[in-house]
Amino acid sequence: MVEVFKTNVKLRSQADMLLEEIHASFKTYKANFDLADCDKILRVMSSDELIEPAQLIRILNKYGFEAEVLPDVIMYSAS
Repeated sequence: MVEVFKTNVKLRSQADMLLEEIHASFKTYKANFDLADCDKILRVMSSDELIEPAQLIRILNKYGFEAEVLPDVIMYSAS
């Protein structure tokens, strides 16, 4: 399972601190930030369990950051 979040994290040092917290709280999650993206993406993957978006958002909120789940967008081609 993969969940993608839009965040307001700007600095690599902030992202690294948050990743440490996420990985300590959720041992089976693999998370990373794409700070070059305009939405400052946090991508979280887990092959073992469902991802808990509300808990991840609470972690970011605890440190003064915002996050929201980006909806899945499926593109269809007209062929």
